[in-house]
Order: sequence, then structure tokens, then C-alpha cells
Amino acid sequence: MIIGCHVSMSGKDMLLGSVKEALSYGANTFMFYTGAPQNTRRKPVSELKVDEAKALMKENHISLDHVVVHAPYIINLANTVKEETFQLAVDFLKQELERCQEIGTSILVLHPGSHVKAGEEVGLNQIVKGLNEVLKETTYQGKIALETMAGKGSELGKTFEEIQYIISHCDYPEKLGVCLDTCHIHDAGYDLTHFDDVLDKFDQVIGLDRLLVVHLNDSKNICHARKDRHANIGQGYIGFETLNMICHHEKLKDVPIILETPYIDKKPPYKEEIAMLKNQTFEDILK
Repeated sequence: MIIGCHVSMSGKDMLLGSVKEALSYGANTFMFYTGAPQNTRRKPVSELKVDEAKALMKENHISLDHVVVHAPYIINLANTVKEETFQLAVDFLKQELERCQEIGTSILVLHPGSHVKAGEEVGLNQIVKGLNEVLKETTYQGKIALETMAGKGSELGKTFEEIQYIISHCDYPEKLGVCLDTCHIHDAGYDLTHFDDVLDKFDQVIGLDRLLVVHLNDSKNICHARKDRHANIGQGYIGFETLNMICHHEKLKDVPIILETPYIDKKPPYKEEIAMLKNQTFEDILK
């Protein structure tokens, strides 16, 4: 099982600190931002202690191929209402891909975008346009993993069909994959208690070969609520039994699984949650 969580990258240790944090949770992979997700300020990659991080990863058998970068939230390729917002998204995504290439990671998770009341078809085509602009000029050798979304507001990517529309209309489909978020697809209306059926649907519409990463999160909402509120493992409407089954599913054995669950009393719960999933035994860590 390839399992980890979102970790920070700050302070003097930067990416080396990210690796240390992941190891402290018992993880064998991790996900990070290359800078703050809410703004465009970025330190040069030369200051991120990448070589030291890679050495520690090698020492602890963490494969760089399984390490995930998450694109900043401010990227919205679906926006047709404000040209400057779309152009910022294109330019900033190009920059993030170049940073990933310099670091050496090969998976960048991206929220597809929100159409901001312009309509789903308009928004989807704008995402395709943006991805084409980005991918035609990048030297990035990895893949963008389009994240499945809950469908709140005007979010796109809430169905497998919307994700496939983007992939099939893009000029560079070989550069695209998918990040399957359990909270998001539950909130979007997929019944995860029948996960084999969900995977079969995914395979029929998109293809399992495109599944690059799983975000494993419980949900504070009932199925089809379209709200996107993450819960701790076993503390939501999806439940431990279902999430544990997903985590250990044979078809996901080579797919990095990343936890993005809420902090408890301002502390990360990842060590306890990863141990639960490894041991396949639920413990109420909210008590």
C-alpha cells in the first residue's frame, strides 16, 4: 500500500522538512504545494533543499514517482468571465509545471475549475483551451491529474463524463490523468459502498490506466450533497469500512493514496489515521 498525506513545506528545511514530516506519520509517500496555495509568491527551487530531501527519501524507500504536488487553488482555467483570471491561471500553471520538472516530481493534481455561471459546456471548453495553451509550451515530463470534484457552486469535474470530456478534447491527452477524491465523488453522488461498480464506471468512461492518485477522505455530508466538507477517516458518512476497503483494493495497489483529513485540536491526525488503515482497525481519534 502506497499511503501518505498532505504535508507542509516551510521553515529552513523546506522540502527536506516535508519528507521528515511524512516519515513521522509512518507514510511512504506525501503531497505538498511548491508554495502557498492562495498566492503566486514562490521561492526558487534552488532554495527548497531538494537534493537533501531526495537523499532522505531514498534512504527510507520513498519513490519520487509516488510523490504528488498539488496545484494552487487560485488557478481557474474554466473562467471565461474575466480574461485576466484565465490568463493568470495559464501562466501560473505553466510556472508550476516547470517547478515540478525542476524538482523531479511527475504528478501535479489540478482542480479543473469553475465556470462562474457561464455554463458547463462553456467552462469545459475553456479548461480545454487553457490546458492546450499550457501543455504546448511546457517541458514537463509528468502528468496533470485532474481532480474529481464535489460539484459545489459552478465546479466542473463533478462527473467522470466531465473529466473525460476535458481529456478527450485536449490536444495532449497523453499528459492528463485523474485524481479520485473519495469525499468529492461521494458528495457528487457516487455510492462508494459499491466501489467495484464505481471503479467499473470509471474504467468505462475514463480508463483505469489514467488513475494516478487517490485522495482518501471521509465526508461530513450525505451522498449527493455537493458540498465538499472533508471528515476524518471513519468519522463521516462514507465510514471506515468503505474507506478501508478502498485503501486496500487490489486495483489501487500501485496508486498513491493521500489523506487530506481535517486537523484535530490544531494537530494533524495522519499518524493515527495511517496506522488505522495499515492495521485495518478503526479507532475513534476524536474522543
